[in-house]
Amino acid sequence: MRRFYLALFPALLALAACGQPAAGPRLGPDGEPLPTVFRISAGDVAPIKFRMLDSINTLRAMRGLPMLDYDERLNAAAATHARDMSVQNRPWHFGSDGSSPIDRAARAGYPGALLGENISETYENDIQTLAAWMDKPDTRDVILDPAARDLGFDWFQEPNGKIWWTLVTGAPGQDAQQVADAS
Repeated sequence: MRRFYLALFPALLALAACGQPAAGPRLGPDGEPLPTVFRISAGDVAPIKFRMLDSINTLRAMRGLPMLDYDERLNAAAATHARDMSVQNRPWHFGSDGSSPIDRAARAGYPGALLGENISETYENDIQTLAAWMDKPDTRDVILDPAARDLGFDWFQEPNGKIWWTLVTGAPGQDAQQVADAS
């Protein structure tokens, strides 16, 4: 009888292992990894903001461009728009009140020219979002604009995990015409 149990034990272990999910990401029907929800906690806010600033400044330094500084007024404009996109349930550059990125920066008291705005609706984290922006010429141009000196970056995360990201750049103490003339 003891031999029977000794022989049965390895078979039961092998059978139990069959029910275990394979290690690695779960794949969808297209063979691509299924997205995972990136949850942002209160303790993640400052690290995400500074990781984004550091990442952007590294990209800019590699191209000999000036570093960006955070501007709280541009951050406020970005935060307002991220929440508003969620309310509207669509990623676009116009506010529910018809405001443009320039309008939002002015309302927030930014004393300069708003140069560009990048937006995203995703479940991806900040670095994946930055990589997606860098993959497209129009959004990459906002990040690498040589006239930019200030950055605003914020987000709104819905309970289901969807994140609405907004990034804006500006040139302090200038208006749009001065920036265009300097280019």
